Amino acid sequence: DRRAFFTRDVAAAHLSELIAAQSPHASPAPRGSFSWVVQTLELSAPECFVLALALLPALDSAAGSVIATCQNDAAAVEPTLALAQRLWDRPQDLLLSMDPAQSLLRTGLLRPASTSGAGLWQAPLRVGALLARELILPGCALPRALRPMEVDDHDMQRLPRFDVQPHDVQGDGLRLLPVVAPADAPLPRLAAACARQLGLVAVQPDLSLGRESMAELLTLAWLRGLALYVPMAALMDTSGHDRRVETPLPGLPHLLLVGTHERADLALLSPSALPPVQVAALGYAQRAQLWQRLLPAGVHTDHVAELARRFRHEQVAIERIAASVQALAETPDWPTLLAAAHRDLDPGTLAQQVPPRFTLSELMLPPAQTRQMDEIVTALRNLTRTHHGWGTAKAWNEAGLAVLFAGPPGTGKTMAAEAIASELALPLYRIDLSQVVNKYIGETEKNLRRLFDQAEAADVILFFDEADALFGKRSEVRDAHDRYANLEISYLLERMERFKGLAILATNRRKDLDEAFLRRLRYVVQFPLPEAPERERIWRAVIPDGVHAGELDFAFLAQRFPLSGGHIRAAVFQACLQSAAPDAPRTLTMAAIMGALAREYDKLERAISREQFGAYAHLVQPGRNTT
Repeated sequence: DRRAFFTRDVAAAHLSELIAAQSPHASPAPRGSFSWVVQTLELSAPECFVLALALLPALDSAAGSVIATCQNDAAAVEPTLALAQRLWDRPQDLLLSMDPAQSLLRTGLLRPASTSGAGLWQAPLRVGALLARELILPGCALPRALRPMEVDDHDMQRLPRFDVQPHDVQGDGLRLLPVVAPADAPLPRLAAACARQLGLVAVQPDLSLGRESMAELLTLAWLRGLALYVPMAALMDTSGHDRRVETPLPGLPHLLLVGTHERADLALLSPSALPPVQVAALGYAQRAQLWQRLLPAGVHTDHVAELARRFRHEQVAIERIAASVQALAETPDWPTLLAAAHRDLDPGTLAQQVPPRFTLSELMLPPAQTRQMDEIVTALRNLTRTHHGWGTAKAWNEAGLAVLFAGPPGTGKTMAAEAIASELALPLYRIDLSQVVNKYIGETEKNLRRLFDQAEAADVILFFDEADALFGKRSEVRDAHDRYANLEISYLLERMERFKGLAILATNRRKDLDEAFLRRLRYVVQFPLPEAPERERIWRAVIPDGVHAGELDFAFLAQRFPLSGGHIRAAVFQACLQSAAPDAPRTLTMAAIMGALAREYDKLERAISREQFGAYAHLVQPGRNTT
């Protein structure tokens, strides 16, 4: 009856002639158009009809009422597979139209609302709005959902040589090309550079649209002939116990660029993924070139060289710092450049920044130790010229310095670390061992990795107080805990050798340190208990400014009480606390100092005789350790 109608009715016969004359295979079609899809996917006539029927509501807003009439349901304004089967000349031809491997489904051109069961035939046939626009109006303006990606010659130069060829990205299914780069590297631009090397232009989706839009945007990129870039996190499924990457439309014959800063994420990808493109961190020369290009004109070349060595930042961080400097009205001096670069540092939770309170001139050390401190400062100042002027960077891997401060408590180890930080204008971070050392196997090593990775970004001072707790001797392996403890020490040795800043280890028990650490230390500074002349200088130096101490007998205090600098400072503080009564003059007396010294000896559980107080013994109240 239907065929007879098409022959008998004038309008139907005319339309039949037009359809027969307008074959989609007649001539090459614009990429992304309906005809291009038909030619590329080699669609059969029933498949063409299903796609055309799904596109009808996008072509004509009045089609909804016609579709509803055909389906005898006023609410059914979208076409269905059941309607397509009733309209097609040979209904049995459409039985395989919803096979998951069918071209329209595997490429994402059709989105059935239901995927299985009897409801499949009644489910609306839908083409995404962006895809419909492309199929009907190929080559129109790129929608805002896809953004072009910038790439320049500098990005191209950073790419390593990789084995992927243009023919490798062509196939029957989706080809994933992972791009791995250090943190703060411009991953999207590096991925776009990879695409350009393969002869493609890359775009990235607007991730605010959500994962549900990813399939449609991927299909749109295929229609346009554009490589799509997405960060791996956008494909990560974290709903279960294990992280995994879910790739949309694995049957789409196209290239998907996937970017990550973590090389470990590569294990989550399918084995069929292409070999990863692993971009190395910027080298010294590249960093110097970036700083020179981005900083204001007039910045001294020596300052550029020092920034390039001290701060091993990636491009994004350098651009961020340079932008803050460019906003200044005048050409920045060296302290301004340092301050801007330091503000960008993030030590994380494993280290605490310590503001330096002391200078080198305030250290009370014997001449030999004073010379060692000066040598450490000189060595740090000459690192840039030594590594990149004299050429030691390659042999020594741009290594920094590791030093050991050993000596009894209170002899000035922490003070010396602060003085070096002050002299070199370097940030000082005290390592919080309670956060680093973990009783669970393997966790300490993970924390150490995080710590050193965060510290590698710039020249900083890492101060390991009570270092013997972390750098202790390796033991004989008796169980798994011993084996992992030794692995942690071995990992520490390896990272210490590669650390490019200044690592200061402070300990009261040098003999407890592993010998392998001692071999890798550039300097070992022994902090002895001060002799009488140094003690007198310490006594005079720790009196607060504005406090009158004219009646104190400094020579007597230095001769009679062999204390370290830390204990002397504690005694003076205790005396100030007891003397600062309301309306009292800001004066320290021998009576206050004698009482504070007695309390300090009580705290140390060290016996002291009244004769030791000499002529001032009458000022001391008998205490637990005073005889």
